[in-house]
Amino acid sequence: MKSVISNISLSLLLLMGVAFSAQAEEPQCLMVHVPQDDPKAFKQAINIANNIPKQLGADAVRVEIIAQGPGLKLLSEGSPETKRIQSLAVSSEQTMGGGTKFSACAATIKGITKKTGTAPVILEGVDIVEPGAVARILELSKEGCTYIRI
Repeated sequence: MKSVISNISLSLLLLMGVAFSAQAEEPQCLMVHVPQDDPKAFKQAINIANNIPKQLGADAVRVEIIAQGPGLKLLSEGSPETKRIQSLAVSSEQTMGGGTKFSACAATIKGITKKTGTAPVILEGVDIVEPGAVARILELSKEGCTYIRI
């Protein structure tokens, strides 16, 4: 009987250890908000998305760059950071929950389309977030993501 209780206790301790380690390995979340058209800000946002996973480990952090308003140019055709965005998007597909995601504001796209009659061409690998960037920021805040505005 003592042996059965010891085995049950040991099993419970092992299960608690597995649950704790799974919880401890949940990647941190960082959102980088880019609301302005500034090539220096674009470069800084991409630098953060590139460097933080290298510093903390690719699977230890997930980064989401959210562009809205004039900042949408970062994620649109002709962006000075197109090659780096595409490279980060490809490398993110190889991580276990970390990586970098790019989100374009649907409300901004609708506004530009209404004003100019033409929708901006969003880069491949960029998600369009509905209803818009602010709603996405609120969602990520509820998930415990850290917010940085560039």
